[in-house]
Amino acid sequence: MSETDLHVDVQGEGAPLVLLHGFALHGGLFAPIVPALMQTHRVHAVDLPGHGHSTTHAATLDDMVEAVASVIAPLREPATVLGWSLGGIVAQRLALDHPALVRRLVLTCTTPRFVTAADWPHAMEPQTLARFGDELRVSYRATLQRFLTLQVQGRGEGGVVGRDVLATLRDSLFARSVPSESTLSAALAMLANTDLRADVARIHQRTLVITGPRDALTPHAAGEWLAQHLPRARHVSIAGAAHAPFLSHPAAFLAALQDFENDVDAPALRRA
Repeated sequence: MSETDLHVDVQGEGAPLVLLHGFALHGGLFAPIVPALMQTHRVHAVDLPGHGHSTTHAATLDDMVEAVASVIAPLREPATVLGWSLGGIVAQRLALDHPALVRRLVLTCTTPRFVTAADWPHAMEPQTLARFGDELRVSYRATLQRFLTLQVQGRGEGGVVGRDVLATLRDSLFARSVPSESTLSAALAMLANTDLRADVARIHQRTLVITGPRDALTPHAAGEWLAQHLPRARHVSIAGAAHAPFLSHPAAFLAALQDFENDVDAPALRRA
């Protein structure tokens, strides 16, 4: 795949920051925080293959990782990569497969494994994920509207998104193309079948893990596990947040990013 196969919104000046969105969505969902990010970064908001304005298809996680790598490779320096949900497993694999392209990671409401196993309770049941995929195929618009409303209405001071903001986000949600059934099926398979638990110890980039304690899709405990097993990670839990803290709690989210950026000499934070 070439860089031109993917739609990328590029704004701002400074060190490169690549934003990777979640399942069935697009890079435009990061719009509320991009104005703040572009004050210090050249922001690359990517529409993952088959999503948004990107027309190329990715049948596997490897395909998706190589597509993102093709965006970063032409840049003059490695990028900080922020991956949310599905974008988080893409970011993890990118750091493993192309370490020279990744300066730092910000893993937001993501996990090394999205579904439960006998030794992994920190996830959703496989049938719950499959049902969500089925609902998207039957009623994409209604399902995502429901999802967005639940994820942005966090509790706590400054956490409840106003009606005007929510309406704007809903408009943005459907401003780009609807993923094809093949794209949804492939992305769902990535979520169902990927297990990076045995690999994360080889990710040596400094990493910020951000979680929301109300997140039902990627539980808080999964983020804690990531922060404990990544060699150079710190964990920030945003009080009251669910699965999309950059939308429900943008001030707290941006403050966590800024603290992470400022802490350039952070030692390894791996915990036993």
